[in-house]
Order: sequence, then C-alpha cells, then structure tokens
Amino acid sequence: MGSIVLNTVEKWYGAAQVIKGIDLEIFDGEFIVFVGPSGCGKSTLLRMIGGLEDISRGTLDIDGRDVTAEPPSKRGLAMVFQSYALYPHMSVRDNMGFSLKTAGAPKSEIKEKVDAAAAVLKLEPYLDRRPKDLSGGQRQRVAIGRCIVRDPTAFLFDEPLSNLDAALRVEMRLEIAKLHHRLKSTMIYVTHDQVEAMTLADRIVVLEFGKIAQVGTPKELYERPANLFVAQFIGSPKMNILPCKTEGGQFHLSGGGTGAFEGATPAVSLGIRPEHISIGAAGEGHCTGKIDVVEYLGADCFVVVDCGDLGQIMVRTGGDSEVKPDDMIGLVFNAEKLSFFDADGMRT
Repeated sequence: MGSIVLNTVEKWYGAAQVIKGIDLEIFDGEFIVFVGPSGCGKSTLLRMIGGLEDISRGTLDIDGRDVTAEPPSKRGLAMVFQSYALYPHMSVRDNMGFSLKTAGAPKSEIKEKVDAAAAVLKLEPYLDRRPKDLSGGQRQRVAIGRCIVRDPTAFLFDEPLSNLDAALRVEMRLEIAKLHHRLKSTMIYVTHDQVEAMTLADRIVVLEFGKIAQVGTPKELYERPANLFVAQFIGSPKMNILPCKTEGGQFHLSGGGTGAFEGATPAVSLGIRPEHISIGAAGEGHCTGKIDVVEYLGADCFVVVDCGDLGQIMVRTGGDSEVKPDDMIGLVFNAEKLSFFDADGMRT
C-alpha cells in the first residue's frame, strides 16, 4: 500500500508562510508530479512528506496512519535527490545495499535484493565499479536502486534529472516511466520541466505561491486549465492569451474578430493554443498580423505574429510551411478549442 493524504498542511518559517493549506490525496500506485515556478514550494512540500521538513500545521497520513510527528525512518519512504549522494569509496553493489547493511539485514538477503534491483535497472555489469567510473545516468540509476532495495511505501523524487544533459534526461525519463510500470509503487516527483511532468504523471499538481492552482491529468490541465496561471504554465509554447469582451453570447477581439461565447460569467481574456490556430490570407479569420519571426524546428515551425493591439501571437504549423518574416497573414482560431477567463483570471 502507498496512499498518502495531506490535510490542510502548512509550513511557516517564522512569520513567512511558504505552504498555505494543502489538501491532497495521493492514491496507492499513483505517479504524482509537483510542478511550478521556482519558489512555489514544490520541493518544500516533498520534503515535508518525507519528514525532512517539519509540518507547522495540518496532518500527514500514510496508509491511514498519522505520521505527522514521526521521523523519516518511520515513514517507510525512499527519496532520490537531485545530487546522487553516492559513497565514492564504495562499489555500486555496496552503495545499493548500504541501507540494508546498516539495518542489520543478512548478507544473503542484501545480495538477493541488490541483484534484483540491478536486474530491473540494468546495472548488473556495473555492480563492482565505483561511482567515478559511471556516467551521470548510471549514477542516478544506482541512487534509484538504493531506494528499490528498501521496498518503500512510496518513492520521492526531487528533480532527479536536472544534473543530466538533454539526451540523458530523455533516457532516464523513459527508465523512470518503465520502473513505475514494473513496480506499480506510489511515486511523487518534483520538477520544473513540464515535459517530464506531462509524460510521466498520472496526475499533475500545479503549485503557485504555496497553494494548489490545479490538480488533474496532463490532458485535463492542457485542455481545460482552471485559471490563467495554469494556462500559461502548462504547455510549450505557452497558451496565447488575448484581451476580449463578451456580451450577448459573443466574444469580440480588438480589430473586429468575433465568435460564439457560452461562459457563465463575462470574460476579459481569450486563450488559444498555438497548434489550434490556422494561417490564412490577410483579412481572413479572427485577426490579421505581420510575421515577426519564423522558428524552424524540423517537423514544426513556430511563427510569431505581431497582431497590433492583441500583441504577439504564437502559431504552431507544419515544418513544410512557406511563410516568412514580414508576410501579412490572417489567423483562424479553432472555435472548439477556445478558453475564456474572467477578471479574476479564473476559467468561465
């Protein structure tokens, strides 16, 4: 079992409140990702779950047991840090089995668990090497293996891939996804990289200034962001946000673009993803603008269009597009993919 429940959890440093009443239920076997900008409290919240930071107010339950006041050693959790934190004088085998050795486990049990974890992580050829003889990705796998041998209730990952280069990040992201599929253990993962969040998570928790801005599946957050913050934080490139007015079941953009509006409350902002905009001739569609920049990325092109009072709009189109800077073009929005936000920044 690996269910974790946070009940109105707060963290105070003196008069400064950094975690502001978090209520969250994490289900057994779920892969949860905490994302948010620097300083939003995601690593602090993870450390509070792990017991490395005290909980100022509220409670933390693991498998129905209140562990708020218990030390890390009594919570049954295993943590993988940004730093590999391996003992340089020990072999890979000794690093992975060290926690079992200090707990007094028999040598036969240690060998069995280390061999099993090494097989899962494809580390068998490296068991007799020392950390200095390994690549960054291999060292991170050793750090994960050190957690696996303990058979924890849940794994906690604190930006484990941030020290790796781009190619290794992709490789290790796949390894972690496969590991979760094999072990079916609860995993809580902190990252500022939304690609990691979108590809790994069963659910994503978006944090803003110590509060939860939205919780949901990657698809839910991408397609139906609850507020402007989530709309512009999730997605790369981010969602275009345009000023608008709404009345009589219609929205109106500066420059004359209109369309149907079915929101419950008046909206002041319209959101549209770059891939939900089509390019037409100047004067067609919802607005017209001049191309500032074309970013060619192979399969895709990102086109930055200056639309006057509406500001710059990013359009995602195919790599075979022939548009070029200074072209005047019309932009046509997919009416089924529009998001509207009220004066408080909340979805209407």
